[in-house]
Amino acid sequence: CGLPAEPRGLEQPRSTLFVPAPAGRHFSIVAVVYRLHNLFVPSPSGAKIRGHPLPFTGGAFPRTIQGKTHRKEPLREAFIHPVQPSLQSCKYKSWRKIKNMVHWSPFVMSFKKKYPWIQLAGHAGSFKPAANGRILKKHCESEQRCLNRLMNDVLKPYVPAYHGDVVKDGERYNQMEDLLAEFDSPCVMDCKMGVRTYLEEELIKARKKPSLRKDMYQKMIEVDPDAPTEEENVLRAVTKPRYMQWRETISSTATLGFRIEGIKKEDGSVNRDFKKTRTKEQVMEAFREFTRGNRNILNSYLNRLKGIRATLETSPFFKCHEVIGSSLLFIHDKQEQAKVWMIDFGKTTPLPEGQVLQHNVPWVEGNREDGYLWGLDNLIQILTELSQSEDLH
Repeated sequence: CGLPAEPRGLEQPRSTLFVPAPAGRHFSIVAVVYRLHNLFVPSPSGAKIRGHPLPFTGGAFPRTIQGKTHRKEPLREAFIHPVQPSLQSCKYKSWRKIKNMVHWSPFVMSFKKKYPWIQLAGHAGSFKPAANGRILKKHCESEQRCLNRLMNDVLKPYVPAYHGDVVKDGERYNQMEDLLAEFDSPCVMDCKMGVRTYLEEELIKARKKPSLRKDMYQKMIEVDPDAPTEEENVLRAVTKPRYMQWRETISSTATLGFRIEGIKKEDGSVNRDFKKTRTKEQVMEAFREFTRGNRNILNSYLNRLKGIRATLETSPFFKCHEVIGSSLLFIHDKQEQAKVWMIDFGKTTPLPEGQVLQHNVPWVEGNREDGYLWGLDNLIQILTELSQSEDLH
């Protein structure tokens, strides 16, 4: 059924109850319960996985969950005591019901609810859970190359630890650190850095074959019905280069050098409605709501951002790479733990030999400047002003 085998030394029940399974296989209800019990230990914030990968379906972000260990016996009793039917009544129990019991158990659902933040950047389905405080992300050659180099760069403390690539279920993945492992019911924000989120090569390629895109026209009018030209309204379509450049101008990507992609709150709710957030005041209000006006959390974020800023100045990696589509991931919890990491390096590309970027000058097509430092400086300034507000607590 996709669950790991019971560990050695686990006491087996004296009597087991079997139900028919697909393809003539049989599974013990109590064995399933024991396996669930082995995977999860309840905690106030959700669940804890004991070193086993869990089959994952759904939109939540699948990372290895770590939390505080609590009493285990109530869990075992809650599952085992109700399962006392006779062997005669067993034959009326369908495999589907047992499967649903496992699928909809409160512990599995808590696991699924914990990580919906992966939807913030629109990459649902790109991740799988892994053991030992790690996650698996669908393999990307350029991201693997960047992570390998970053493990030997001064930026290493500010990026997820990289543990090489692995093959699982026939697919290749990059294996990296679970950044949420140390947090209890974390709040998460994804900020996309830079003055553009597309490579110059993408723009050139799109211009060579400027096909009309009805899907992009639809996305455009959903955000701003007045954005298309008269001709585009007649065609009910736009070209990809037109859409790519328009998308950057409506958000703070163009005005501040970064934009908020989304926020996940501690209750699991996700907000991605930041496409038209472009002023300093709007961004400040979003951070105020995200941190609930907590001065300690804001100051922790500020210190971390200043550390990243200083380290970027001395980083050989940063000097010789065009950093596009990369994000800063903000994470805090109710214990006032708060950290920021640099993530997503799939579009980060090395420069030709001998070329370096300043990262804080305007982008002109051909100069490959990304505006990363300009955006980071604006972000630090906004949080500094917010941290000095009198209405914080």
